[in-house]
Order: sequence, then structure tokens, then C-alpha cells
Amino acid sequence: MKILHIIGGGLAGSEAAWQAAEAGLDVTLHEMRPIRGTFAHQGDGLAELVCSNSFRSDDAVNNAVGLLHEEMRRAGSLIMRMADRHKLPAGGALAVDREPFSQSVTAALEAHPRVTIGRAEVTSLPPADGGQVIVATGPLTSESLSTAIAKAAGQDHLAFFDAIAPIVHRESIDFEIAWFQSRYDKKGPGGGDADYINLPLNEEQYRGFVAALLAGEKTDFKEWEKSTPYFEACLPIEVMAERGEETLRFGPMKPVGLQDPRSAMRPYAVVQLRQDNALGTLWNMVGFQTKLKHGEQARIFRTIPGLEKAEFARLGGLHRNTFINSPRLLDAQLRLKSHPHLRFAGQITGVEGYVESAAIGLLAGRFAAAEANGAPLSPPPATTAFGALLAHITGGADAKTFQPMNVNFGLFPPLAPGKKIKGKDRKQAMSERALENLSGWLEKRELAENRI
Repeated sequence: MKILHIIGGGLAGSEAAWQAAEAGLDVTLHEMRPIRGTFAHQGDGLAELVCSNSFRSDDAVNNAVGLLHEEMRRAGSLIMRMADRHKLPAGGALAVDREPFSQSVTAALEAHPRVTIGRAEVTSLPPADGGQVIVATGPLTSESLSTAIAKAAGQDHLAFFDAIAPIVHRESIDFEIAWFQSRYDKKGPGGGDADYINLPLNEEQYRGFVAALLAGEKTDFKEWEKSTPYFEACLPIEVMAERGEETLRFGPMKPVGLQDPRSAMRPYAVVQLRQDNALGTLWNMVGFQTKLKHGEQARIFRTIPGLEKAEFARLGGLHRNTFINSPRLLDAQLRLKSHPHLRFAGQITGVEGYVESAAIGLLAGRFAAAEANGAPLSPPPATTAFGALLAHITGGADAKTFQPMNVNFGLFPPLAPGKKIKGKDRKQAMSERALENLSGWLEKRELAENRI
């Protein structure tokens, strides 16, 4: 049996390797770090989280990403198993302790008897006679490999910018001003209802902060970057501020559902921080991804009440993400139509988010295993989170206007005719249908894999 080669050891590549190996394939996972680093990664572990440490909502009943979490768990996801093992308090979200999470994924793959990890940069795409390949190089694909992918795809990549939020040392936060509370006191997976640190601003402080953001010195763009659009779900905070003085109060700084318990006062605006490591010593500024220069970040963010003496473990940053036009280029099995020995997985396919990337990696690994067995696996039903996301990027989206997309219930087929259900009841009905339909697909998948 030929070896399955997977290029890229991020969340998608790691999940694809695990799934394929568990299904009986021999896998070589190629990761260029530490031989060659990137400007966003800090270590050489597999599945490193370079931006937020949040996997977002873990509500499998009312939220599409929470449903995707549950589908991945039921499909034997390595990424979700390690995320659950290293989860942190985060209200209704699933946040993870990033370093132990990466270490655990790395250790699991290193210990797998069918997985070999190659630490070297891949600069070209393997030919068809070398067997199946999964390209999971993510948004930070190296220039040489990006050029090779563009050549194979027959067209240029699309691209957008992604920004990283700062992380603050807890001990430097002023708790004479700050307080712990989750929005609306909503309980998270661990049962806590006070998982966020809240920093209040009155109207004068808020308007001064917005003015400082707008005036702050920003990172310069290279000439070739100037026409690259941002991804709407991860805009730098100063770009949001440019859209209107009140924009942030209806976005990451919205004060609704929060009240200072010491004074019963509701703030005009609020900054929330989410725990970033198991020790609780590091806290991420939620929604504060930025392209401000580092000196400006420290100066401006220390004007926020409670952060006057803030010490930053990491300041924000900006990086360029690339993705292919999947609706035009990929088939329903994630194969490149012009070179079907090549599959793509993760953010490079135009999905957005850690969980979505890992989910596409899971599917790519399973598809590769089934194909190697001579029993191709049908895509999961479009009524599942897996299937809805896959269908969107492989044909459901308009190729002319294709942009990265998170999983959401808008991608799912409507409920059966005659079922006029709205609001939460509609989401719950879609979630129930998804898990029922997933069970049948998983059974078929297991039958195909048992033949390997």
C-alpha cells in the first residue's frame, strides 16, 4: 500500500493524519517547523493555535459550531479529544490551554505506529505516481509551495488578512476596577458563570479610546498586500472603529448582559478578557485583534480602566491568509479536479475557524482511506454540520464571490416542508436531525474502513 502524504501539521493536517492512520493507512505528515518558521507560530508543536485559544460555542443543541464539535467527537476526532482534555473556563465556549493541547496532539501522532512525521519544508507538490496527497498548509502556506499550488490549480489564490489579539498577564490587571462575570451569567461547560474578566468604560473613556485607536500608528502594508481584503469575522479593532464611533459598542465592547456587582452600575462599554492558559495567569483580550504597531498597542490599551499597568505576554499582530477558490477547484471528495491525487484540507479550502479546519481535515483523511481501500466513501449528508460545510466549499458557494466561511445554520438545508419552526426551536430541530443523519453515515464509513 502506498503512503499517504500530508503536507502541513496544523489542526487540519494533524486530524487528517490521525483519521487516515486509524483507518489503516500508513501516513507521512510533513511539517516545516522548526526547519523553517512562520511569523505567526511561536513553537514547533503540531496543531499550534496561533490566534485565539477559543473553539467558540460548545452548545451542540443551539449553535452550529457546537454541533460540529459533537459530530467530530462522535467521529473520533483527535483534535476534539485533546481540546476536551485541556479545556479552560470560558462561559459557554470551549477554550483550551494552547501549549499542553499542542503537546498532546504531537505526542499522540508521534506515538502512532502508522504515522511518520517529517520535519522539512515541502516546496513542490508530489506527482500522481507517488500516491495520494493532502495539502493542509493552512493560511500561512510558504511562498514556494503557494506558487506550486497556484500552478496546479490553474489560477491565482485569493487572500485576506487575519489579526491576532494581545494576551495580558493576570497579575497586572487592576481588580479594584475589573470583575469576573460571563455575559448574562451564562454557565459554561464547567458550570461556571463568571469566566471572563470585565473592564468597564464610561462614555468619555470610550470615546477617547476610539479616538486613540483611529489616530494610532498602524502596521505598513507591502505593495502587493494593499488590495487584499480582510475577513469580516476577524477584523482588526481599529478597522471596526473606522466604520463609526458606536461600532465597537455593538461588537466586541458591547456592555449588554454585564453589571458591576459592587456598584450595580452598567458600563457604557466593556472590554472582556478570556482565560488563555490552565494556570489562569494569561488572559486574551476578546475581539481585540489589531494591526497597531506594538508600541502603540501598549500605550493605547493601557488607557483602558484596569489595564493602566498591564503587562503583555504577547502583543497583537497581522498576517496574510491565503485560500483557494474551492467551489471552482475541488470535487465533493476535496480532490483538485485538475489533479485528483491532490486533496485539500483546512483553512486553505476557505473554511474559517479552528474547528472547521480540523473538520475538513477529518473528512479528507477519511476520504483518502476509503479511496485507498477501493471503496470510496460518500460525503456526509448535507443535513449534518460536516456535510453542510463541505457542500458549501465544494459547490454551494458562488465561486465568483467566494469568501471564507464559518459553519452556521444558514448552510444547512431547510427542515422538511410543513415544519414551520422558528428561532431556537428551529436550530434544535436541525441539530437533532443532523446527529440522527450522522449516525447512518458513520456506520457506512466504518464498513468501508473495515475492508482495509
